Amino acid sequence: MESRPQILTADDHVIFSDGLRLLLETRYDIVGTVADGRALITEAVRLRPEVIIVDVGMPLLNGLDAAMRVREHLPRVKLVFLTMQDNPNLAAAALELGSAAFVLKHSAGSELLLAVEKVLQGECYVTPKLRPADWAVQKNRARQYSKHLTPRQRDIVQMCAEGRAIKEIAGHLNLSEKTVEFHKHHIMETFNLNSNADLFLLALKEGLISLDPNPLRDKHCS
Repeated sequence: MESRPQILTADDHVIFSDGLRLLLETRYDIVGTVADGRALITEAVRLRPEVIIVDVGMPLLNGLDAAMRVREHLPRVKLVFLTMQDNPNLAAAALELGSAAFVLKHSAGSELLLAVEKVLQGECYVTPKLRPADWAVQKNRARQYSKHLTPRQRDIVQMCAEGRAIKEIAGHLNLSEKTVEFHKHHIMETFNLNSNADLFLLALKEGLISLDPNPLRDKHCS
């Protein structure tokens, strides 16, 4: 019996994640599901799936950055990004990672299945609702989109913007609280930020977080 392609999914909304599994398991083997970007890296390296379907707006580490780090360990893995944001810059950034697809969460299930088939064939796919006329221009914009912050700074900005306390951030990154505070202070000075609200806006601009109707469960970064 021919083996089916193995897929790892990453989404922090349980109902959506369950629906995704029901849609996919008719054609593929779902080897795991994770709820944050850091767990995605760990499980991807452990399970070595052929395809990863990941929500761009993941907690702890956004889907694009998580996928980029997974690719360092699994250069041949195929990526399908899901998002609520109809942002061509995000789509262009996704295509920078090679064989990848970019699908809106409110697209039909048939479109997601088509995107998976495309990446398995080594092709790229972008939902027709976002396909720009000139992807070379969009890719150049994508490079501008993420070059301002170092990977460590991106981690700290995202988790601060998610409302996580310094102590929690330090634990996730295996750093001392003083080191996290130093990085945060340096970011605030470099980008001329005056408050946590400014930090939140920077995270939005850099695509590290997305606006989510769910309330933050953690205390604000201080």
